[in-house]
Amino acid sequence: MRVSRLQAEQNKQKVIDVASQLFREHGFDGIGLKDLMHGAGLTQGAFYKQFASKDDLAAQASARAMQSTQRRWEAAAAKNPQDPLGAVIAFYLNPAHREKRMEGCPIAALGSDAVRQNANIRASFETGIKEYLHLLTGWFSEAGDVAVDEAAAAAETSDKAMATLSTMVGALLLARAVNDEQLAGRILQAAAGNVQAAAGIRDAQPGDTQQGPHS
Repeated sequence: MRVSRLQAEQNKQKVIDVASQLFREHGFDGIGLKDLMHGAGLTQGAFYKQFASKDDLAAQASARAMQSTQRRWEAAAAKNPQDPLGAVIAFYLNPAHREKRMEGCPIAALGSDAVRQNANIRASFETGIKEYLHLLTGWFSEAGDVAVDEAAAAAETSDKAMATLSTMVGALLLARAVNDEQLAGRILQAAAGNVQAAAGIRDAQPGDTQQGPHS
């Protein structure tokens, strides 16, 4: 049966959505096309009508995963407009996020894999990382005092955003790498304390939010 253009596009978007989850769960090289297409409820033969290669799918799936996480950050921040940065810290450095690789941060799940992928896949990560840094920089600016030297203040908040993202991603990666749940929890708490101190946040804790990584 001939598939309409609309149905073909819907199928393509479904494959990208499913691949964005399965790549986070298994890694780029940990799952083949057959299983990716099966996860989307489609045959492997349909793949080449929609994508130039597995790398093409990986680049689009990476972009989708980064966008999905960005929306979750924004949703967490919107629920606590008085302290958006604290809300995102609590959301990200949360034991529930540690357990949900398929729906969690793609940088922590696939960052080490991305290093060995082609330029298009790395570009998807770069674009997403810049968006995350933009959000963090804005929240640091809102939380900070008004500075006399605006240029210096902008550079400082940018540096804080980079350090915060690096700390959060690194902590989540380390927490996932260990079997000891108590140690994993301490890693997340220590990282949360560090970034909260940098932002001047005192009250937020990793377990304070009820919002999981797939909210």
